[in-house]
Amino acid sequence: MTEYDVLRVFCGADGRHGNHLGVVRDGAAIPAEAERQAFARKLGFSETVFIDDPERGVIDIYTPTLRLPFAGHPCVGSAWLLDVPTLVTQAGVVGTRSDGEFTWIAAQADWAPPRTLRQYDSAAEVDALPIPEPGDWIYAWAWQDETAGQIRARAFPGRGDGIDEDEATGAAALLLTASLARPLHISQGRGSRIVTAPQPNGQIEVGGRVRLETKPEY
Repeated sequence: MTEYDVLRVFCGADGRHGNHLGVVRDGAAIPAEAERQAFARKLGFSETVFIDDPERGVIDIYTPTLRLPFAGHPCVGSAWLLDVPTLVTQAGVVGTRSDGEFTWIAAQADWAPPRTLRQYDSAAEVDALPIPEPGDWIYAWAWQDETAGQIRARAFPGRGDGIDEDEATGAAALLLTASLARPLHISQGRGSRIVTAPQPNGQIEVGGRVRLETKPEY
């Protein structure tokens, strides 16, 4: 049987919520891309990561239906689990750091998959949105406090793969930060928290709390 960890990434201050992430620490146990895709689909999380070199931080990321060159919450979760200075993704080398409470990654905005960033007039309007039909990957957001950089957001992948709403999405937060060119505190989903900050070198940091939920076998 293949062992894997389940993390919750971008938890709230109370340690609850966050987006589930499957992590196969021994990537060699499932070497083929088709087998990895099937495993990620079987787990059914929004993303699953396969660690191919824990010392160098080499990771491979999958949704239930797609292989991704880069994704935010898988990188934050992997950085927390591996405690390495960098991660190696298909998109590029991702910087990592920890401040004790938050785990941070630093990445280029153009590494993130395309998202439709859709602004609404109020947080209440975002809260009231129904799940849209499959189609565009939509990141719906509104200011809660523009002066303080506080945002309410919800994410709708639109892939038709069973993930109708994503609880916390680092890549979308990265794109929104790049668009607004300022640090953000994002409340997403049922109670997840994402923090971001543009960096002088053009990269953007994305950070959050991570918790180990369970360690099952498949």
